[in-house]
Amino acid sequence: MSDVTPTEKKIIDLSTVSAELRQVIEFDGVPEAMYEMVVSIHEVSEDAVRESWNELPKSAQNILDNFEQFHALVSVSQAFAGLNVMEEFPTLNLPEGMTDEDKEQYRATLLDQVLHNCVKDMVKQLKKARRDPILKRDFTDVFAK
Repeated sequence: MSDVTPTEKKIIDLSTVSAELRQVIEFDGVPEAMYEMVVSIHEVSEDAVRESWNELPKSAQNILDNFEQFHALVSVSQAFAGLNVMEEFPTLNLPEGMTDEDKEQYRATLLDQVLHNCVKDMVKQLKKARRDPILKRDFTDVFAK
């Protein structure tokens, strides 16, 4: 018989994730309970995030050292935004006639939209950082050795 209950989260060892993701997790003080969520988002979002990165002007890309730093920043941002959506969802005033299936579909759509907006916002902030030394430092301080 297993000692692990279905509701237990598996513990993520930060030494097994990319150096960039580990730096952002540590810099932002991400709670250990969110590690699994952050890592999952990081794994599934790479293609979409890379597409946004590739569309950035080179001058914006040069704020960071590489795509991996951008991807790590986006992943942690998405995890916090996703958590907020999940926490607030039960308080939304949904139409009374919605089935549980409709509610789940709505929640999935809402979550997807929020995660997409995180990428858009990070792109916008990175572009803005080209002209804003304080914002640029906010990006680079995360990865300062």
